[in-house]
Amino acid sequence: MSKPASPASPAEPARILRLAREVLEIESTAVTSLIERLDEHFVRAVELILACTSRVVVSGIGKSGHIGRKIASTLASTGTPAFFVHPAEASHGDLGMITRNDVMLAISYSGESDELLTIIPLVKRQGAQLIAMTGNPASTLAKEADVHLNVRVAKEACPLNLAPTASTTATLALGDALAVALLDARGFKADDFARSHPGGALGRRLLTHVRDVMKTGAQVPAVRLGATLTDAILEISRKGMGMTAIVDDADRVVGIFTDGDLRRAIERGVDLRGALIADLMTPGPTTIGPNELAVEAVELMERRRINQLLVTEESGRLIGALNMHDLFQAKVV
Repeated sequence: MSKPASPASPAEPARILRLAREVLEIESTAVTSLIERLDEHFVRAVELILACTSRVVVSGIGKSGHIGRKIASTLASTGTPAFFVHPAEASHGDLGMITRNDVMLAISYSGESDELLTIIPLVKRQGAQLIAMTGNPASTLAKEADVHLNVRVAKEACPLNLAPTASTTATLALGDALAVALLDARGFKADDFARSHPGGALGRRLLTHVRDVMKTGAQVPAVRLGATLTDAILEISRKGMGMTAIVDDADRVVGIFTDGDLRRAIERGVDLRGALIADLMTPGPTTIGPNELAVEAVELMERRRINQLLVTEESGRLIGALNMHDLFQAKVV
């Protein structure tokens, strides 16, 4: 009985880095080579999917299946309804998930995967359109397809030229190109993207508005234009926002007074008891509307180098206030 091969000795750092660089170079070349290969077949694939009244059904086995799941996910999140079907499961009932109005995207580098070739005739018999991604235009799958996208690579990054490496990278990149082309053709915008990602940080940034995070009502620090400095200091202390708005009799914002303004007044030796807020406030402060995105409030505060914002209606009437802490709590920053 033969003994199992002994573990290879630890590779030298120089060899590790050399191999890693070779892998990245090979895979980079594989992706770059796709650029010159893009032609009317890619355009036709986009047109088929745009004309689809149902969904894109992505399928593949093994490593192609893993890539297919990611492509389906990317399509779905960028405005093209899509899902993944395992070809082996399709042969045992999941084929019923595919309808005549769907477009199937079948992925197989060899173009000869038995599991896919078993279901393709049934898919086509139902009337679904077929797009194939293979590395062999002469393969059975490529010939059966309505549109074939060639993802052939010169060689795999695997030293044995066996493990799918460069080919899966190229397939994934072409899938991304397909998704982005469809995104653009559909006029898919940032707001659309956010609606399909409501639970993540991106969704919060794109869906959270100023009105969702601002303080309102009695929480908003404000004093009248005729108030004293002492009145303003007490209001700042009560509301805990490090500032107070100064409003006229119609509640329109005419100024703001902050902790920083107070420090500067003390440094100038201002009589804190006798001073009027109208003489110390900053007139015409930066404001924002309630319907603006919270992320725009962040950008405005950073650009103006301020930590608080007053929220006003178009008429200038004060309706809210927020500071950077509110935006941190809302996880917008």
